[in-house]
Amino acid sequence: MKDPNGPHRYDDIIHLPHPTSTRHPRMSPQDRAAQFSPFAALTGYDAVVSEVGRLTETRIHLDDSAKEELDRKLLFLQQRLLELPQITVTYFRPDDRKAGGAYVDLTGRLKKIDSQFGCLIFQDGTLIPVEDVIRLEGALFQALEQETVPFSE
Repeated sequence: MKDPNGPHRYDDIIHLPHPTSTRHPRMSPQDRAAQFSPFAALTGYDAVVSEVGRLTETRIHLDDSAKEELDRKLLFLQQRLLELPQITVTYFRPDDRKAGGAYVDLTGRLKKIDSQFGCLIFQDGTLIPVEDVIRLEGALFQALEQETVPFSE
């Protein structure tokens, strides 16, 4: 049957198979879709914004009585290292990217107190600088708190 509008411009090629290159393989549908994915003109912008918005804490400076209490507990721990006491340490961990840091609690078995380098060494290999410690807790310290006589070396 003849078209009432007459011959069309592409009638001669409309039913031909799609041409396929012998030099270039067909692109996968995923690669074709990637061509049309959103374009991020400012790469890394979102990461910078979230980093600036991330909050850090400032380091707490202990008063003399709190330092004395920590020293007392450290000496107590030093005398009981063979027991591998389980303690919880609250310490300041400086932030790698900006000023400040975060206070972190770590519970574990204390292996050694290295007085040369000033750090606590736990059984799992964790090292905590003594200068960053603000609190030591554990069942072991109940005996220390019950002592009526001041603890001395």
